[in-house]
Amino acid sequence: MKKYIHIIFILFGFLLSNAQKLKTNKTKNQPNVLVFYVDDLRAELGCYGSKTAITPNIDKLASEGVMFNKAYVQQAICAPSRMSTLTGLRPETLGIYSIFTPLRKVHKDVVTMPQLFKENGYKTISLGKVYHHSFDDKESWTTQFEKDGNSYLKPENITLLEKLKKEGNKNLNGPAFEDADVEDEAYKDGRVAKNAIETLHKVKDDKFLMFVGLSKPHLPFSAPKKYWDLHNKNDFEVPSRGKPKDMYKLALTNWGELRGYYGIPAEGDLDDDLTKTLIQGYHACVSYIDAQVGKVMQTLEALDLRKSTMVIFMSDHGYKIGEYGAWNKHSNVEIDVRVPLIISRETKYESRLAGVTSDALVENVDIFSTLVDVCNLKGPKSDGKSLIPVLDNPKIKWDEIATSVYPRGNKIMGCTSTDGEWRYTEWRDAKTHEVIQAELYEHKNSLLSFVNLSGNLKYALVEKRMKSLLETQFPKNGKPFLQNDQPRKK
Repeated sequence: MKKYIHIIFILFGFLLSNAQKLKTNKTKNQPNVLVFYVDDLRAELGCYGSKTAITPNIDKLASEGVMFNKAYVQQAICAPSRMSTLTGLRPETLGIYSIFTPLRKVHKDVVTMPQLFKENGYKTISLGKVYHHSFDDKESWTTQFEKDGNSYLKPENITLLEKLKKEGNKNLNGPAFEDADVEDEAYKDGRVAKNAIETLHKVKDDKFLMFVGLSKPHLPFSAPKKYWDLHNKNDFEVPSRGKPKDMYKLALTNWGELRGYYGIPAEGDLDDDLTKTLIQGYHACVSYIDAQVGKVMQTLEALDLRKSTMVIFMSDHGYKIGEYGAWNKHSNVEIDVRVPLIISRETKYESRLAGVTSDALVENVDIFSTLVDVCNLKGPKSDGKSLIPVLDNPKIKWDEIATSVYPRGNKIMGCTSTDGEWRYTEWRDAKTHEVIQAELYEHKNSLLSFVNLSGNLKYALVEKRMKSLLETQFPKNGKPFLQNDQPRKK
């Protein structure tokens, strides 16, 4: 009898051990996911070679994973770009190109990233600005912190805003920058980091998908004074205000987003002093969000979650800080559609891949499929594809092109593509796909290019090849570009 009892105990121990191994393997095969999603951040970071950025925490993250040197968004504007990332569908698939239309106003049945992860047992957490519209897709989040305001803390700026409001200036913002001498949590991104840290403590024993949405360096360039003090305004150079020769007349915007701020002239270029102040403010905001990334990453380490968590650092689009005499995003130029992207994960290749840079052409629309693959889920149909092969071998030959779009009104669509060295853009009739004008720019050694080479016989073969590549994504006999945008509320 004792013999049988002993055998039963051995069998029970074996089953328990295997159950624990299965649980461990399941956890290992379904890691946590932490995404730092930053607003208006171009690749102005130390790890990307910037001589003016001070970003030690993001640089450290890059040293622990794969940094993508040629990552691109699908449209250089907040709402459509973020929807594309969170659905794995391009703006031309969703038919939403403006900031005024929430995803669920149009697409009730699209399966989003947080929705899929929540259905598969993950805690899904949204902190700060994730979607452009605060509570879009709210049922898909287990926990959601509303993005809050208070861009101004200085008494004189608060008084100014009250004065403008009394005068009936409803559409005018306050100053374009502020440097209050306050702690990090006084501004919203500091509170986002604080909420992220507190939430990590609560979900440390669960599987989680957490988005940490950092609003800076979006206008206004408001950050604690200590981050402004890291940068000397006189160390910055004023970019060339020259426009590319023979550029399409609607290729650049009038940067109205910046002109809506108090103290910014309604027309004409900015003077050099104001330009340098704004560039300093942009850099201060980048250093500020870098500090928030560092705090969250330290908590991840302290809770022993680092090895079981895939970390992604990304931006919703690039940005101009005076280049071409322009500001903000809202275009198809290289500096607006190229973004920083860093992915760090536990892998059998971990030591070999730490701090590796990949020149593979990748897109933000690929993130959804990548996470589905990493976490062993069954995902919906996607316009992107998993980047696991690139993460396993960053030098692998990958896509031939990355594409983006930007409309000009309802009748003209700008379709653009890059092969990593050349950018080719066609401005088309949105219904017929008739080409109104083409642009070809060389970007072998610079994010900027000042001559439209389309039609130049010397580059005829390059243009022919780039045109052919563009048409693989945007056929010349394709369907009209669907507009699902809702009218702007007046």
